[in-house]
Amino acid sequence: MDIRHLKYFIEVSRFGSFTRAADHLFVTQPTISKMIKNLESELGVELFDRTRKQLVLTDAGRVILNQAQTIDKAFDNLQTELDDLIGLQKGHIRIGLPPIMDADHFFRILGKFHQLYPKITFQLMENGTRKIEEDIIEDNLDVGIAVLPTEGEEFDQFSFMKEELRAVVPPSHKLAARKQIKLEELKDELFILFNKDFALNDRIRGACKEAGFIPQVVSESSQWDFIGKMITSELGISILPYSVSKLLKEDVRTIKIVKPMIEWDLAIIWRKNHYLSYATKEWLKFTQDRLMPGTSE
Repeated sequence: MDIRHLKYFIEVSRFGSFTRAADHLFVTQPTISKMIKNLESELGVELFDRTRKQLVLTDAGRVILNQAQTIDKAFDNLQTELDDLIGLQKGHIRIGLPPIMDADHFFRILGKFHQLYPKITFQLMENGTRKIEEDIIEDNLDVGIAVLPTEGEEFDQFSFMKEELRAVVPPSHKLAARKQIKLEELKDELFILFNKDFALNDRIRGACKEAGFIPQVVSESSQWDFIGKMITSELGISILPYSVSKLLKEDVRTIKIVKPMIEWDLAIIWRKNHYLSYATKEWLKFTQDRLMPGTSE
């Protein structure tokens, strides 16, 4: 049985005639008669009393007609829903964002997308890269912004920003007047880092190890503004992306780090070989066009 059997049955019932139903459906009368016979055979009941001059539904036919009309309406509604999705009239996108980036440009792009597709809704979840990756794999998020490289080969991605990390110190610090420093000069400092949910934690610890020391971590946080307050309270120093250091309201000094220079590479990631909704695919294309280096929006 397919939906055509039910549609033909509904039309024959409505017109009370195989011929008139066939004309309405633009098929031949033998075709529609065969469809009804096949439906009766499959269901094991007669749908019409053919002994009378006028075509009349049997008791079974009336029961099945009621269900057939429900199914036909549901199928039409399904098609409308699919058309809405394909036409981007509806949809919901779950996006993971790290709270360690300057998101102003990202939100401007999100606003432009909303203007084009006002019926698509968003759920924004703040977390570190590690948690964002985990949530995408577990299908709790559709896409996310993460620090490259990602763990394993689970993700497709496009990179949209590379940036230096810089030492951030209070104005009273002995290195505050320096333009640049070697990372090894920070070996005796107390560090305030993002917590271990953030790939930046691993990046900084790895760079310090490369420079010949293990950082002494006095505190970890998930919030860059808390880190700024702790720096000005002289609890320790930090290493932050340059764009994030400029967001700090506190009076701090930023210093370029050399030997080794530390960078971060931000990308939008999504699960490889995994279904993406029409809305998510369009959002990815729209966002990539505007976030990639060289674009002005």
